[in-house]
Amino acid sequence: MHNTQSEQLTVVSCDPESTTTHINDLTLKIVIIGASHAGVNVAFNLRQQGWLGIIILIDSDPQLPYHRPPLSKKTLQSDEVIATPLKQHQAYIDNNIDLCLGVTVESINSQSKLVLLANGSQITYDKLVIATGGSAFIPPIDGLADTVDEEGNPQYFAMRTHADAVAIKAALNKSKDKQVVIIGGGYIGLESASSFIALGANVTVIEMQPKILSRVTSPVMSDFLTALHINKGVALQTNKSVIKIKHQVSNHQVSKHPTTKHIVECSDGSQYPADFILVGVGVRLNTQLAINTGLVVEQGIKVNDACQTSDPDIFALGDCTQHFSPLYQRWIRLESVQNAVDQAKAASQFLTSQHHLAAAVPWFWSDQYEYKLQIVGLSDGFDDLVVRQESPEQFSVWYFKNDKLLCVEAVNYTKVYVLGTQAIKQQLIVNKTILKDTSIELNKLTLLSV
Repeated sequence: MHNTQSEQLTVVSCDPESTTTHINDLTLKIVIIGASHAGVNVAFNLRQQGWLGIIILIDSDPQLPYHRPPLSKKTLQSDEVIATPLKQHQAYIDNNIDLCLGVTVESINSQSKLVLLANGSQITYDKLVIATGGSAFIPPIDGLADTVDEEGNPQYFAMRTHADAVAIKAALNKSKDKQVVIIGGGYIGLESASSFIALGANVTVIEMQPKILSRVTSPVMSDFLTALHINKGVALQTNKSVIKIKHQVSNHQVSKHPTTKHIVECSDGSQYPADFILVGVGVRLNTQLAINTGLVVEQGIKVNDACQTSDPDIFALGDCTQHFSPLYQRWIRLESVQNAVDQAKAASQFLTSQHHLAAAVPWFWSDQYEYKLQIVGLSDGFDDLVVRQESPEQFSVWYFKNDKLLCVEAVNYTKVYVLGTQAIKQQLIVNKTILKDTSIELNKLTLLSV
């Protein structure tokens, strides 16, 4: 096991001119920047596939790498906000993976094959993996930066890291009125809203578009989720643009201690009080390292099917990448655990001289209240859709372009999600007539018969 503390990290000498990729070479070194799902999976996959060389995994987050999707759901709702580790610490030791946490990468010198750290250290590499993901985008709203409590602690948050979840839960516990305003009606905002409601908060969601999730789903699904959240007590405010945050400090009559209320003001003059604010308006891709290194970056770091960048010795994985989808015949960027895991497999198989996997069908999920939304495929460009309603609690939306199935969204309907996955993956023709007829039980034979 190599040193795991950043202050102990030293340069491990290797020949920067070497281009060998033989997996039995004990001196061959891979440096992985980013220790979320993509980075951790590629490290362990390399070991499982026989890589005997050095693996160094670097992340600026000091927390043992953890699952991020539960942050807005299970983690936030737990009594103790404990992160769920991707791997136990002992696993890194057992697999001889040098885990360097709380370490920030300053730059990459691709000519000398050096990774330069903010603490002044340098690490050489033979192969480099960039898995830096994205950071929460915080819009420049007037007064947002001044949203603090009486002690000067920030009272506006993103939901991106475990530290974010800890700070949000602390703010909620401290809050007297438990008034929460969420700016952004995307999946993170809606999942967080459902968690806040479960914790007894008064929740307002402000969305700039006329409908929530309007960029990523159909009006059918948007309307369902809108009704769901309203019925659960969320005040959904759509078609509103936040322009200013104002702050009111008052003395509580009983405790004599000052309290701060933050007023979220929109362009139409409407105002919404908050004890704290959650910002969920999107992400900013962490691609600056790649740009400064001279890699090709458009809507993400461009990679091939083996996750190689424009520099053959540098690979990139996960949310920060853009790849060509043979299934959809276009360049796509995916923010999903599935994509991170699949790309980690493809890169590690290529690096260990194995046949790498073909691109999988994209899939996603979202848990809101007692409903699980499972999505397979991408609905962009659809010109027809079919809604199949099995019961008030169970339905699916099927998206087509002509007769080609693009995407299936299933609510509490895992069987249909599996069928849709098979149909999209194998590019099979779905019988729309049978799909619409709820008297016919769906299975592969009936659904795909023509």
